[in-house]
Amino acid sequence: MSTLSLRELNTPLLALRLLSVEHTELPAPSLSVSTIYPDRLDLSFHDDLSGFEAWREVLGVEPCNVEYGEQGDGQTRVLTAHADYAGAHIRLTGFGQITTGEAA
Repeated sequence: MSTLSLRELNTPLLALRLLSVEHTELPAPSLSVSTIYPDRLDLSFHDDLSGFEAWREVLGVEPCNVEYGEQGDGQTRVLTAHADYAGAHIRLTGFGQITTGEAA
C-alpha cells in the first residue's frame, strides 16, 4: 500500500488540468499518474503517432529530442519524448505499427 496521499500527486494532476483547459483541441491520450513517480504524468498513444506529434508540438519538444525504438521483432515503432510542464515531468510515448519494408 502507498504511503503517499492524493495531495502528493497534485503536480502531475494540475499539469493535466492546465493542458486540458489550455489545449482543448489535443487528442485524448491514455494517461497514468503513479505513486512510484509522483511528479510524472505519462501520456501514451497506441496506433496514433499523429496524436503523439500534436502533443510533442504543444509541449515544445524538438523532433531531434524524440527517442526512437522498435519492439515486437521490429513490428512496432516506439517514440518517446520528455518535457516539463507546470512543474510536472511529462513522458510522452507513441506506438505505431511498422509496415513491411519500413523498418529503420
